[in-house]
Order: sequence, then structure tokens, then C-alpha cells
Amino acid sequence: MVQDPAPSPAPADASARAGTTGIFRAAARNLGWLLASRSVLAILSLFYLGFATRTLGVVDFGRFALITGAAQALATFVGFQTWQIIVQYGVEPIQHGDTPRLARLLRLSAILDMCSALVGAGLTVAILFAWSDGFGIPPDLMRDTLMFAVVQLITIRSTPLGILRLRDKFSLSAVADSMTPIMRFVGAGAAMIFEPTIRGFMLAWALAEIVTAATYWIMVAKSGDLRLLASGRGPWRQVRDENPGIVRFSLSTNASATLGLSSKQIPLLLVGASIGPAAAGAFRLATQLAQALAKLSQMLSRAAFPEIVRAVRTAEPSRLRRILIRTMLASTAAALVILAIVALVGEPILKLVGGKSFGHAYPVLLWLAAAGCFDLATVSLDTVMTALHRAGTVFAIRAVGVLLLFVAAFALMPTYGSTGIAAAVGVGSVAVAILLGFAAARMTRTPRVGAETA
Repeated sequence: MVQDPAPSPAPADASARAGTTGIFRAAARNLGWLLASRSVLAILSLFYLGFATRTLGVVDFGRFALITGAAQALATFVGFQTWQIIVQYGVEPIQHGDTPRLARLLRLSAILDMCSALVGAGLTVAILFAWSDGFGIPPDLMRDTLMFAVVQLITIRSTPLGILRLRDKFSLSAVADSMTPIMRFVGAGAAMIFEPTIRGFMLAWALAEIVTAATYWIMVAKSGDLRLLASGRGPWRQVRDENPGIVRFSLSTNASATLGLSSKQIPLLLVGASIGPAAAGAFRLATQLAQALAKLSQMLSRAAFPEIVRAVRTAEPSRLRRILIRTMLASTAAALVILAIVALVGEPILKLVGGKSFGHAYPVLLWLAAAGCFDLATVSLDTVMTALHRAGTVFAIRAVGVLLLFVAAFALMPTYGSTGIAAAVGVGSVAVAILLGFAAARMTRTPRVGAETA
């Protein structure tokens, strides 16, 4: 009897293509759950922003925007990106079944979040008492503003987010994320009826943060990881030795996030401090609408990051190049579609949500949407470089972008006002996109992909 010949092994490039396809399939599944929650956010945000703008008016909405923007900026400034730490260093102990090591990593992340909240609370008191006039905060709102900022800090939920991302529980994360727009919608409606003031809307936003954070931790408790986190005892030195480079990675990702907020929240604060609360209100509404791009890029990053971390440990430069090209093509196409939509219907949406007094913010919306377009097109470069421990390079690139943003803002603001500041955001985003492109091209040309410790 003649035996059939043994099947020849699959070519290496075929297996690489299969692996790359698997990455995209997993990332697409993750992205689907994120899009589900963000779709709820996109629809409900139009309603609760309309409630706030039409109830408060341009000036008071500007004050409200400055208060919430300052609180969010402070939370980002002091907070570590512990979700990235968990995903980056949690994959290996899961693969090796090293539960005690994973527990210690989760506990460290929770402690970092708690310390961030404590440090941020102290900074909040100092900043508000020193520069409350610059934010347009009247004395009767000082206590409420302080309480809102503290709530923003204690509800930092990066650790539970990282745990759910690590476990591929994107559906649970989507449910938790959806609590923010749902509670803001309900709270804004209640404020409009019972307490149509800045204080009423601050209370609504604060309750939304509390409910969202509580939902995240409930999801973690249901998955059993809350007990795991509580059992993760061990000296700091042991955690550091088990996770080489974790200190520099933590500092680099935190610094990069701080620079990222410079292009999101700092421009709003500049408008409020230099032009006034009314201009800040219009700028904030335009920012909220343009941030659909920023949210989409954030979703792509979060959806792809766990899969990329698993893939790049053994990836060859050619495979990384395919990953980068495919994700850049997809994200660029999405960015162009959304930018076209903003250009066509942006002005009517501004007037529909905020009223006719907000229509003059259309040029601001266009510039901010264009900046988000470049961020979205290059999000894959940032994600891959971070997964390869190139967070130091990403930080340096973002530092250059922020520097150019401030230079352009101070050059354009005297002549063009808030539109000049929005254009400066676009200048910074273009610079970051170009530099990330050069860095990624250089990275994928090298014979071997090494890990950068900086």
C-alpha cells in the first residue's frame, strides 16, 4: 500500500500572516465591544451637552467647562497609566500560571492609583486657592469645585480597566464605560429641572464618575480578581525584580499621558485664562464634538494593545511592518470619513446642541477635528512602540509636539483668539504624527527588534 506523502510544513511567512490575521481578529472583537459602549456615549453626550449648554448659557457653561477640565487635567497629571502596566507585565505570569506574581503586580497598580489620588488631592487644594480667579471660579463655588476635583481623583479606575483588558473582558468593560454617559444624561436632566446651576451639573458629573468607578470594581470582583489583588503581598523590591523595567515604563507612560493631556485640556485652560469663560464654553463644546476622533483612537489603542503585547515578544520586523501598515490604513480611512462628516455637519450640530451662540466655534471644531485625524491615523505607531518598551521614544516625540503646540498657541492667539489655539493643537498633532512615522520606519528596518529601557 502506498502511503500518502507527509504534508509539507507551512511556510514561515504563511504562519506569520496567520498570526497577524489572528491579532486583527482579536483586536476587532475587542474594538466591537468598545464601539458598543462609545456609541451609547456619542448619542447620549449630544443630549446631556445640550441640557448643560442651553440651561447654563455660554458664560456659565464656560465656567463649568473650566472647572471640569481643570479637574480632569489634574487627575491625568498625577495618575499612572496602570492599565498599560498591568497589560504589559501581566501577560507573562498568566502564560506561565504564576498567580502570586500577577497578584503582586495588581496590588502595586492599585497602590499607585491610591497614591495618585492622595497627591492629587493635595495639589488640588493648592492650585484652586492660588489660581481660582484664572479659572473663573466664584467664591461661592470654591467648596463644590474642590469636592468635584477630589471625586475625579478618587474615582481613577485605571487598575480595574487594566485587569479587564488583561482578561479580555471587553464586554464587562463596555458595560462599565456606558455608566458615565447614562448617569450624565440622567443627572443633567435632573439638574435642568431641579437645580439649573453650575453646582447642579457638577453634582451630576460627580455622581456619574462614582457610579462608573463602582461598576468597574464590581466587574472585577465578579471575575475573582479582586480577591487576587488583595492577596498580592510582597516587598516592592520583589515586584521590581519580577518585572524588569517596570519603573521606567511606569514613569514613561505617565509622562506621555501628561503630555497627551497638554494637547487636550491645557488649550481649554489657556482659552479661559486669556480670553474668558464665554470663549472657553464655545471651545469646550467644539472640543467635545471633535473628541469623537480622540475617543476612537483611544479605543483602537486599548483594543489592540493586549494583542500587540502578546505578538511583539517574538515578532520579526517584517511582521511588525505588516501590522503597522494594516492598522494605519484602517485608522486613516476612519479618520478621513469622520473628518468629512465634521466638515459637512459640524456647524449645524454646534447650533443644534448649544444654540446659535455656539455657531461661531465652527473653525475651532474643524482645527480640533483635523488634529484628531492625525492622532487617529498614527495611533498604531504609538501602541506598537509602547508594547516594545519604546515609551521613552514616544515621550520624547510627544514632548516636541507639546513644545510646538505652545509656541504656535502664543504666536497665533493674539491675532486669531481661540481659533489660533485650536490651530496650534493641529500643529502639535502633525509634528507628532511625522516623528512617530520616522521612528516606526526606523524601528521596522532594524534586523532585530530590541527593547528600549528608557
